[in-house]
Amino acid sequence: MKLKQITPLILLTLAFFFWKCSNTEKGQVVKPNILFIMSDDHAYQAISAYGFGLNETPNIDRIAEEGAIFTRACVTNSLCAPSRAVLLTGKHSFINGKVDNVQTFDWNQDNFPKLLQANGYQTAMIGKIHLDGLPQGFDYSMVLPGQGQYYNPDFLINGERKRLEGYVTEIITDSALDWLKNKRDSSKPFCMLYHQKAPHRNWLPAAKYMNLYDDKTFELPESFFDDYEGRGSAAKEQEMEINRDMMWGHDFKLIVNPNGDSTNFVPDLKRMNEEQRAAWMAAYESENQEFLANMPQGVELAKWKFNRYIKDYLRCIKSVDDGVGQLLDYLDETGQAENTIVVYTSDQGFYLGEHGWFDKRFMYEESFRTPLVVRYPKEIKPKTEIGKLVQNLDFAPTFLDYAGITIPKEMQGESFRHLVSGETNEWRDAVYYTYYEYPAVHMVKRHYGIATERYKLIHFYYDVDEWELYDLEKDPHEMKNVYNDPAYAEVQKDLHKKLDETRKLYGDNDEYDQKYLKAYLDHEEKVKQRAANKK
Repeated sequence: MKLKQITPLILLTLAFFFWKCSNTEKGQVVKPNILFIMSDDHAYQAISAYGFGLNETPNIDRIAEEGAIFTRACVTNSLCAPSRAVLLTGKHSFINGKVDNVQTFDWNQDNFPKLLQANGYQTAMIGKIHLDGLPQGFDYSMVLPGQGQYYNPDFLINGERKRLEGYVTEIITDSALDWLKNKRDSSKPFCMLYHQKAPHRNWLPAAKYMNLYDDKTFELPESFFDDYEGRGSAAKEQEMEINRDMMWGHDFKLIVNPNGDSTNFVPDLKRMNEEQRAAWMAAYESENQEFLANMPQGVELAKWKFNRYIKDYLRCIKSVDDGVGQLLDYLDETGQAENTIVVYTSDQGFYLGEHGWFDKRFMYEESFRTPLVVRYPKEIKPKTEIGKLVQNLDFAPTFLDYAGITIPKEMQGESFRHLVSGETNEWRDAVYYTYYEYPAVHMVKRHYGIATERYKLIHFYYDVDEWELYDLEKDPHEMKNVYNDPAYAEVQKDLHKKLDETRKLYGDNDEYDQKYLKAYLDHEEKVKQRAANKK
């Protein structure tokens, strides 16, 4: 073959080589896309990949099957807004300033989307963020104001308020797909935070799933009638019991109060359009009337309340799982799955009747732990299982690590990139937890604590001074406080030392708590004053 005959081939090869190098420099080949999926209050017990047999979540399970499942992932503060602030900043609540659902979040501080944006990523936030103010670090934002509504919700689209007709989970999914298909710059890697409101209280399912599980009766959890013997006042004095503290209309979907008040007290019905309201009445009212006519008592009433709650909760999750499947299918169909990190998690765990509870807040396992599954075919082997104590504190540094961006020193989390890839097994031996929002809704006392792979030490304070210690190996459901058990004296001593070291490491101290207590009480006083002025 003559030289002049192969020159075009050589030139074409060289051109492709230089094009590829150029694109690599721009981040189109090396830098991965990031799809971060977060739901609200989704208990790990309600993801079938975790093996509890409560429901089926095939699409979320698919991420675990094709990637990794974390069995000890946990949060730093089991409350919606603080958890999201930790996710964004990689800093504990007492450092980023968002310790409860009341305080204003400072968007001017650094967050990982800002750093990705500054390094060539196109960023979007779609769904629930529960942090006041216009989100910073996003080229596009479409967020629910506050908690948001399940039906015909309002959104702040780049700061402009607009009501959209439909069911919130489906709207968020459709909007996420629309941004991926039609709004993003395909020459850049993307980072999208796709956040669902569901399955947050008060658990309103989509019309198509309102009758899901009608043919099933769920058994009460073993600890449903927990008497909290041997534990402190915090477990006994909370206000989050299904059988005592849930609301007839808001939570159990009754239109008429069985105690005699005939007013309509399911306010969500007023927000629905005629078609939505008709579907609601068809699904619920027949069972409601039967319940009111033959109202059970005692244990049978508790079973009815639990089943009304858990069915609606799981129905909401069904729509969330559908949305995950739609996003995964889109990545497959467009050839982007290989180069996209997909994360599914929740802002914290949730009680599904354990100890008789709903909600979260406590450092006990069901709310302290959170689901976490991650897929990235380039680095994570299918069916990987990680049992280390990873926290939501670690998301920001992990994403920056994958994107090749220097992790700021002020971020307190650690990248779990090399842990999940199998390159290392070295990891922290303990995690730190704080909870501040008391006195407040659900009346869970203020506490902080430390968890290791086997033990957990918790300090409840403010209006009490109580310590609890649990041996998770012998007592995984945390039914027996062994703090004063002589057999655990050495363990207690070691954990106190570790707790002091960890508080010092992260920069926590009692002065922070006094500062935030004053801010919270000042806010509550202003709320009361506004209510009084309206009267």
